[in-house]
Amino acid sequence: MSAPSVSPEKPRPASAAPHDVPALRAKALSRHFGTRKAVDRVSFELPRGAFLSVFGPNGAGKTTLLRMLSTLSRPTEGSAWVMGVDVKEEPDAARDHIGLISHQPMIYPDLSAEENLMLYAQLYGVADPAARVSELLEAVGLRHRRLDPVRTFSRGMTQRVAIARALVHDPDVVFLDEPYSGLDPHAVDIFDELIASNRADRTFVMVSHDLRKGFDMCTHALVLAKGRVVTFDERSSIDFDRFRQLYRDTVGMGVA
Repeated sequence: MSAPSVSPEKPRPASAAPHDVPALRAKALSRHFGTRKAVDRVSFELPRGAFLSVFGPNGAGKTTLLRMLSTLSRPTEGSAWVMGVDVKEEPDAARDHIGLISHQPMIYPDLSAEENLMLYAQLYGVADPAARVSELLEAVGLRHRRLDPVRTFSRGMTQRVAIARALVHDPDVVFLDEPYSGLDPHAVDIFDELIASNRADRTFVMVSHDLRKGFDMCTHALVLAKGRVVTFDERSSIDFDRFRQLYRDTVGMGVA
């Protein structure tokens, strides 16, 4: 399947945020669970249009970091901004800029693909929800299954609905938490095409256990260990072999 971009005939509308405002900024961002510091004073800045891959072993704080950045979890300390909006002080306003895709699709299985997308489009106040949903179903190749309950879909098809859900309000920043988990090779290829076709003028942040794939997709790479930043680099400044060795030296063996 060829994956057209969601709006191939026109560029995405410019964000209301000043152009010099970064897409994403974290300053001493922390999340504590009792005495355990799941995320410990993480700071970085990401320009618009970048693709950040976040790596680290299990328990490093990757998903917790994503949950804070996407307003699903409130930071214990520190601050973060999405398109200049403070995620802690203005979470509702920040959500207007955010899309989220994870290994849990956040789709209602008994509703059809069309009903799911209409629900989210209406929740986000999309101006013409029917037209937007039709456009997205075409883009993800599911127009012919639009009236079928999502519970009848394969894992790969369900993830395509999840992509459409995440893009329904045309967000500036899309967070992906292990989005390839459980996908077969064909579904991975389709997912790759959909992400690639929607990268223009959009910022992505992806948590990944696949060092090679995550590195190849990114413009920036961040490694976490025990909740702290081990390294944050532009991909252009380091080749994969050096990056993999750095990861092994600082985080541990068993890296693909």
